[in-house]
Amino acid sequence: MEAYFDNSATTRVYDSVIEIVVKTMQGDFGNPSAKHTKGVEAEKYVKDAARKLAKILKVNEKEILFTSGGTESNNLALIGSAMANKRAGNHIITTAVEHAAVLEPMGYLQEQGFELTVLPVDEQGVVKLDALEAALRPDTILVSTMYVNNEVGAVMPVEKIAKLIHEKSPKAVYHVDAVQGFGKFRIYPKRLGIDLLSVSSHKIHGPKGVGFLYINEKTRVIPQILGGGQQNGMRSGTDNVPGIAGLGVAAEQIYSTLDANTEQLLSLKKRMTEGLKEIPDVIINGMPLEEGAPHIVSASFMGVRSEVLLHTLEERGIYISAGSACSTHKRKPSSTLSSMGLPKDQIECTVRISFSEENTLEEVDYALGVLKEVVPMLRRYSRR
Repeated sequence: MEAYFDNSATTRVYDSVIEIVVKTMQGDFGNPSAKHTKGVEAEKYVKDAARKLAKILKVNEKEILFTSGGTESNNLALIGSAMANKRAGNHIITTAVEHAAVLEPMGYLQEQGFELTVLPVDEQGVVKLDALEAALRPDTILVSTMYVNNEVGAVMPVEKIAKLIHEKSPKAVYHVDAVQGFGKFRIYPKRLGIDLLSVSSHKIHGPKGVGFLYINEKTRVIPQILGGGQQNGMRSGTDNVPGIAGLGVAAEQIYSTLDANTEQLLSLKKRMTEGLKEIPDVIINGMPLEEGAPHIVSASFMGVRSEVLLHTLEERGIYISAGSACSTHKRKPSSTLSSMGLPKDQIECTVRISFSEENTLEEVDYALGVLKEVVPMLRRYSRR
């Protein structure tokens, strides 16, 4: 049996997505900027995807900007809005558990002269609201937090964060990295007080290399990619029609079955966590079962290094992650787990198990059976 439990890294593309991607690559393959019929046909796919996403978020179609994925969306949101609003102040805020695609642009802005505050989190990985309230100032122009943490599944109190920001720092723009939250929660930016929202396609069964940024029509952002003026000059370059069309189909499909998906994900998570607790010296990290994201389990197998466990499971057709797939090559201790106060020996033994609605209880039971067999064996080897 094969059990793919690394869905927070990437997901299998839906069959419906493959169909529309092929159609826009082989049949309706025109350049959407072209004025002839082929171009007009291609442009319809882009407009249709924007319409679908706007309906899901309850926003205007013109507030959807297509990008190459979560990293570009984050970079454009952070650098573009900070540069657009720097006359109003130079103070920016983020949290200690953000993805590198947020922390690196924030570090870049700090190098450009902005003053950066990095907020602490509690032992569950949730930002401390009292620290945010204390950090907010009249000259704060940008705050960025995740919706869901990609390593431990902690869900940030986004609505409370937005309320604090808009009350204490009315000039500030609130950006949310929703790469792990979109497709798992119903997110309505205008209702929640979110000004900028980043999303990636390949986390929701869409193609890789495409995503979008929601930009509230009242929020100023300076373009970072210049050229032919596509997307109203906000992001130049020929639109990735197959990717955008696939993203639209994936988003529509995942939200059409969201309640059933959530129920399935929670059943998988519950079965996995209950089974892991039967293995001695396994620690479940993050928020309680139903408070955290429904698709992520972070577990520390004390006495077994995460890389060793990962490759042992891989040999048996089980795929998990030793951390964020985007940063594993750096071989640095997880800043998220460190910020939560986990000791070094526990961090070195921590893995992420992440589900999609396509996973089954049978796959979970298979993985638990293998874990109960190999973990004691690996611990014996590690003690030698």
